[in-house]
Amino acid sequence: MSIRLSARGVTVHPEAAPAPILENADLELRAGEVHALVGPNGAGKSTLFGVLAGDIAPASGTVDLDGAPLAIIPPKDLARQRAVLLQQNDVAFAFTVEQVVRMGCAPWVRTEREDADDELVAAAMAATDITALRHRAVRSLSGGERARVALARVLAQDVGILLLDEPTAALDLRHQEDVLRIARDRAAAGAAVALVVHDLNAALAYGDRATLLSRGRVVATGSPTEVLTAERIEEVYGQPVDILTHPVTGTGVVVPKR
Repeated sequence: MSIRLSARGVTVHPEAAPAPILENADLELRAGEVHALVGPNGAGKSTLFGVLAGDIAPASGTVDLDGAPLAIIPPKDLARQRAVLLQQNDVAFAFTVEQVVRMGCAPWVRTEREDADDELVAAAMAATDITALRHRAVRSLSGGERARVALARVLAQDVGILLLDEPTAALDLRHQEDVLRIARDRAAAGAAVALVVHDLNAALAYGDRATLLSRGRVVATGSPTEVLTAERIEEVYGQPVDILTHPVTGTGVVVPKR
């Protein structure tokens, strides 16, 4: 599978910080795969995510998109190749749900792909279960509904790289599973998908690859079952666990020892 986005030896060290918050990190996002970024709070997941998105400039190391340095790609061209879902997606004005989702199509204004905007918006709203909310003001919605609107905007952008930072955090069980299935389906269609998730079971069930971070460093990268062993989880999280096998799916299930 082709590498779409890669970070090599990336270090982020803000001037005010006594130590790097991300140090010598490597990551590859490949077409056709869901790559889960996992680790404790403060491990550096969102920082690495920001570097991959082009929102954080590393102090050292390189980030390439399809072999080209990310830093030299114009913003409009970048927006036509990767879409970013942040943890916080505040809407300051009284935009409707449909208006916000349609903003995802902005990179394709005055291109031949503009003709597909209506279809993309409708499909994105249907996939995230917000079609019935299309005329509502986003500010009137619940936190979970707003999160689904933000994801629909990203889906309407219709690009080959999806960077999703904690996309399930505000959602109920059904919509968490919907989001993870969407990520899986986009990867199956050829996209490179990165998910920052706290749920290790989601990483095991839906990830093709996983990267575990701790204290700003990459601890391990590989298949989720290779990365998320009971011994490594206890070492990184400080919580003893058992890894059981799901009786139906056969995937690993992390169960804390209590």
